[in-house]
Amino acid sequence: PGRAKRLLLSRLFQPLSLPMGSEKGWEGRPGEPTCRSQRLMLQGGLIHPASPGCYCYLPPTVRAMEKLVRVIDEEMQAVGGQKLNLPSLSSAELWRASGRWDQMGPELFRLLDRHKHSYCLGPTHEEAVTELVASQSSLSYKQLPLRLYQVTRKFRDEPKPRFGLLRSREFYMKDMYTFDTSEEAAQQTYDQVCEAYCSLFSRLGLPFVKVRAATGNIGGTMSHEFQLPAGIGEDRLVLCPEGHFAANVETLNVEQTSCPMCGEKLTETKGIEVGHTFYLGTKYSSVSNAIFFSPENKPQLAQMGCYGLGVTRILAASIEVLSTEDSIRWPSLIAPYQLCFIPPKRGSKEEEEGVAGLERLYDDLAEALPHLAGDSVLDDRTQLTIGKRLKDANKLGYPYVVIAGKRVCEDPPVFEVWNQNAGEVLFLTKEGVIELLSKVQVP
Repeated sequence: PGRAKRLLLSRLFQPLSLPMGSEKGWEGRPGEPTCRSQRLMLQGGLIHPASPGCYCYLPPTVRAMEKLVRVIDEEMQAVGGQKLNLPSLSSAELWRASGRWDQMGPELFRLLDRHKHSYCLGPTHEEAVTELVASQSSLSYKQLPLRLYQVTRKFRDEPKPRFGLLRSREFYMKDMYTFDTSEEAAQQTYDQVCEAYCSLFSRLGLPFVKVRAATGNIGGTMSHEFQLPAGIGEDRLVLCPEGHFAANVETLNVEQTSCPMCGEKLTETKGIEVGHTFYLGTKYSSVSNAIFFSPENKPQLAQMGCYGLGVTRILAASIEVLSTEDSIRWPSLIAPYQLCFIPPKRGSKEEEEGVAGLERLYDDLAEALPHLAGDSVLDDRTQLTIGKRLKDANKLGYPYVVIAGKRVCEDPPVFEVWNQNAGEVLFLTKEGVIELLSKVQVP
């Protein structure tokens, strides 16, 4: 009682296929990884391919995803978001009414039930949520704005799934749908949600840009994308070097080469889209008759917006932009585990003192910083050298690695601590380790 149950690396279900050196030759074979994040996630036992564009997410990935969702929840609830859950199966009637049953073409996964009724697996939920709000027949202006969101699996029949979780057929998304009394109020909501997205990406330490974008088959009159610049990105972006203007090339009528605000020459880069915001107006509320009653008790159509974040795509994109060629680097806030302990090699002269000292440190740390108790892994593969285990820990991207090396026999014992994201190695006593780790945030 009172002691943290130590989490042993040998017990984790994370089937590693970490290469011994930097192995080349992945690229050409069909179905083999074609980008850094996909390769690192497969090697690190984070994902396992099930069928084209569909992956098993292994326990470390689910931990990272749950942390990311907690951070998203904080940001969405700070702007008045209320979380709900809508069915993945969506009736064809709803989609026909909005015109998207035909417009979406082969991207929709369509199916028939036993009564020959048509459904699709939702790639997005504008129709379903608008129908839900429309069913509230006595909605008052006093109940608006409504900001409803969910985090669910989405489905899109990608013609060429690739890049692992960056372009898959089944994925997780956070989608928020907002209902306001006027265009002006809807614009305020739009600005607030965009601010929340900026706050989210800043907290994750991701180098994002917000760019003007096309509205595509979601529709509406205004749209922005949140992009992580990356060589393998599928979107072409133009950016003003002074930060005055940024757009997806598809929104420009002509080949625009200078900033419309300051005249500076625009630079072009590629980006991975990780978020998208749309001002929809009454495009969907007019179809479902989603109304509210004004102060004069007159029925009026709600003004809508919708806001997406690619949850699994953010995980893969952050690995893509933060990692080195052969080592994963997570945004430290959402790393699956914050901390890896490496005891001495079996049979070494430090073994006895090192194992005891490290286990004491593990327990004292769990007591002093209980939020890190479930975030610490003990690499009990003591048949391997410390160097080999350190190399694995480095590849898997634990933000901190604590080693019981030669100096663990000193009085007091001194531990070697690798702060991976800062790229520094510290030699600290038990108290020093606890003080260093007290600054670590876990959502």
